[in-house]
Amino acid sequence: MKCDVCDAKPASVFLTQIVKGEMQKINLCEDCAKEKGVTDPTGFQLADMLLGFGQGSRVDAQPKEKACPTCGMTQTTFRKTGRLGCAACYAVFGDGLDALLKAMHKGTRHIGKVPAHLTRLLAEQAHLADLRSALDSAVSTEAYEEAARLKNEIAALEHPQSP
Repeated sequence: MKCDVCDAKPASVFLTQIVKGEMQKINLCEDCAKEKGVTDPTGFQLADMLLGFGQGSRVDAQPKEKACPTCGMTQTTFRKTGRLGCAACYAVFGDGLDALLKAMHKGTRHIGKVPAHLTRLLAEQAHLADLRSALDSAVSTEAYEEAARLKNEIAALEHPQSP
């Protein structure tokens, strides 16, 4: 996990603070933690850092919260439930979703899975295609013994004998 401030070094200081019943987290590398005064509890405000990553911005008493115009989902509700309300939420809350998804999953693009039986079937079909290509090549070069062997192998794969 990378530092939330410099986004370059690995985070080694992990802070969590609950403000007005809402949990806020930040991950810092050792250098940024020292620079922001994290080691001195009297000189550090996690809420300030979360909003401006330590750039001097202050927390408003009532910050304006983003909300989805379609379903009404708010940032607070999203943070509590971990789920978005509708498809429009992806556009509304999209700024932070990429980083969140990268932290939670291997990537931000779903590539799906192939069931095991289909993987075997696809491999068998590819093998048959290779055998047919080799058979055509053997026939064109007049390697008839090899062609006969390939033809028998293809037939065995296409029509397996049951015991």
